[in-house]
Amino acid sequence: MNDPRKPPENRAGPGGADPGGADPAGPGAHPSVRQLLALRLRGAQAETEELRTALAARPLTALATGVLAERLGCGPAEAGAQLLALAERAHLGPQELAADILTTLPATTTGTTTGPGPAPPAPPAAPPDRPPPLVEATLTQAADMLGATAAVLWTVQPGGALHPAVAPGFTETERTAWRHVPPGLPTPAQQALAAGAELGPTGPVGATLGADRAPYRLAVPLHRADGPAAVLELAWPQRPPEPTPAERRRLRVAAEVSALALTDRPAPAPASATAGPDTAALDAALAPALLLAPEPATGTPVDFRIVRVNAAFTDLADRPPHRVEGRTLSATYPRACADGLLDLLLRVHATGRPQHADSLALTFLTGQTPTPVLLEFAAARLAAPPGHLLVSWRPSGADDRTDRLLRTAQRLSHLAGFEEDLRTGEIHWTPRTADLLGLPPGTAPVPLAALPAHVHPDDEQNVRRVVNSAVQNGRSDSTVFRMRHLSSYTHYVRMVAEPVPDPSGRTAAVQGAFQDVSAQHWTETALAATTESLASTRQEAAERHLLALRLQQAILPPAPPPLESAGLRAAVRYRPSSQRDRVGGDWYDTTLLPDRTALLVVGDMAGHGVEAATGMVALRHALRGLAHTGAGPGRLLGWLNQATAELTGAATATVVCARYHPDTRTLHWARAGHLPPVLLRDGAARPLPMPHGILLGAAEDPDYQEHHLAMRPGDVLLLYTDGLIERRDRSVEEPLEQLVRTLAEPAADLDALLDRALATSTADTDDDTCLIAVEVLAPDPDENV
Repeated sequence: MNDPRKPPENRAGPGGADPGGADPAGPGAHPSVRQLLALRLRGAQAETEELRTALAARPLTALATGVLAERLGCGPAEAGAQLLALAERAHLGPQELAADILTTLPATTTGTTTGPGPAPPAPPAAPPDRPPPLVEATLTQAADMLGATAAVLWTVQPGGALHPAVAPGFTETERTAWRHVPPGLPTPAQQALAAGAELGPTGPVGATLGADRAPYRLAVPLHRADGPAAVLELAWPQRPPEPTPAERRRLRVAAEVSALALTDRPAPAPASATAGPDTAALDAALAPALLLAPEPATGTPVDFRIVRVNAAFTDLADRPPHRVEGRTLSATYPRACADGLLDLLLRVHATGRPQHADSLALTFLTGQTPTPVLLEFAAARLAAPPGHLLVSWRPSGADDRTDRLLRTAQRLSHLAGFEEDLRTGEIHWTPRTADLLGLPPGTAPVPLAALPAHVHPDDEQNVRRVVNSAVQNGRSDSTVFRMRHLSSYTHYVRMVAEPVPDPSGRTAAVQGAFQDVSAQHWTETALAATTESLASTRQEAAERHLLALRLQQAILPPAPPPLESAGLRAAVRYRPSSQRDRVGGDWYDTTLLPDRTALLVVGDMAGHGVEAATGMVALRHALRGLAHTGAGPGRLLGWLNQATAELTGAATATVVCARYHPDTRTLHWARAGHLPPVLLRDGAARPLPMPHGILLGAAEDPDYQEHHLAMRPGDVLLLYTDGLIERRDRSVEEPLEQLVRTLAEPAADLDALLDRALATSTADTDDDTCLIAVEVLAPDPDENV
């Protein structure tokens, strides 16, 4: 630490300025040593001048103190305290207030303590139910000063009601009629009391004391911290001129003196009673606060004068408030101003932008010892008084309750904090920091610069990056590391570091936290493994879906083979599910058999995916192969049921199988749990009767009943799967009837018929759909020749 008695050698001033050179330019530059010395000199000259003025005004204040002691019936010490309290509330010097008191009170007052003769007799004591004579005399003098015809001093009763304690100029009858004014009545006095500010002159007013003969009023509220509150009200028969500031000030003084005399135990009211709203906010603030005035008051300020401090303020050098108030900021806190506090406040004053910092590094003098302090800081320029600043600061810290809550939160979240002051080298760890890092109990805090040497070699670079980011670059950063000394590297710690700047922007300290994230790390590791497994599963599912789709596309050709040699014309449609992962087992088949008959089949394999697609392929080819035997549909389905268990395992399927004989135009058909075909004949449509037959794979040796139907030229037969009509909210009969009505409407050809059936479908299961439509052709005349 440098000796403050030695001059600095080869050292730049605050902000990089040469102490002997020119002052730094720019709004963010620190004041030079020459500037600070000039400010201190001006402050010493001002204090000397104030002392001379106080000595010159001492006889005047002593005279006013004697007047108050006589009129209030108290001792000189108490009267002097009342004089100082009134001066503070009126924002006047004691000598200025003394002059106002002596010019405002009745003329007989000023001669009570002067002259060599005996003191005049004391005024008679007031009756118990009447106020002291001083009050009425003071009110009369105030009314005469402003040309008012009457005055009244209202006292506030419990509950907010007003009582006219003194009312010179009003009759006793008027005073008795208005002896109780409830708080809800909008009289001038109640309005001023509610607003906490002077009212008027205003008028003409309505119902109030003596409003018929003096309707113009001015009301001044007086709030007392201890004792009754009061309102002084003046009355005029015509609208009065606006009082001058000096007249208003004397009126407040008269009101204060009257209010003091009305209580048995005078007590000074808070400064918010007569101060503006910003001063009231200063007194109401729970945090320590200062009110600063620019110095000089006009032009560009170079310093600030501490006008007032609130009750919560504690000087960091343990000085009482009267040793701080009235002094310049640079004289009161020279080291803090040299650190940049003065520059910061000058910027707030110049720009009007408030400043707030959770941590601000400043240095204060305790005696002659510089003490670095981290402060919570806020400053803002006030609208009234113009140009004044409201500043609040307090050392960073918390009370015992907050400390307990923080310790609990840190324990539950496996969190510990650290703070390192780069100016002093002081390091502070919360109690759990060493344990969280796996260090032995009682281990001294590790400096940030040495921390990389304590971590796992693979993590050194990351920790060094975070430390440099906070210390060198002034940026917050974070990383996760493992400690070197631990035998098992399963302990993961997350570190967050945040710089604490001084007013010039340089990093003065670093704050941060350590958090044990071992559980989170292993959860993330398990999650990554699960994500990788899910990705593999999704890839496998996509490949299976693609395989099923290709199988389906391979087995379901887009167009049927020509069936004209069998006397039929055919059209087919396949509508896949809108969900790509729902590749189903719906299939159809139309083929010419060796005996010139036509095989017509639609089927639906239960399930979706590769299993359904492969099962569908197996059943389709098995049925086509069995059909070459020439057996009827019923027998074919019986054989196919036996093959289902061998080809598809426990899967089931529904099928409609039909065989058309062109020579006789006869259709033979059977079904295995499937919906019936629909016949269109002569402009009408109807479902065919359903022969008995359960779905494939449901029983070992079921009986499949076979029906036959004589077909006519022009007849159309529709075979379909349940994806065309199935709904979740109703039975199959209602959608089937709607399909029949749709098919009965005329269509240009088979393709148009199938397209309309799909377009008007009300199915909501989003399942695959297959359709086959065949038309019986008329015989060719050449064949009969």
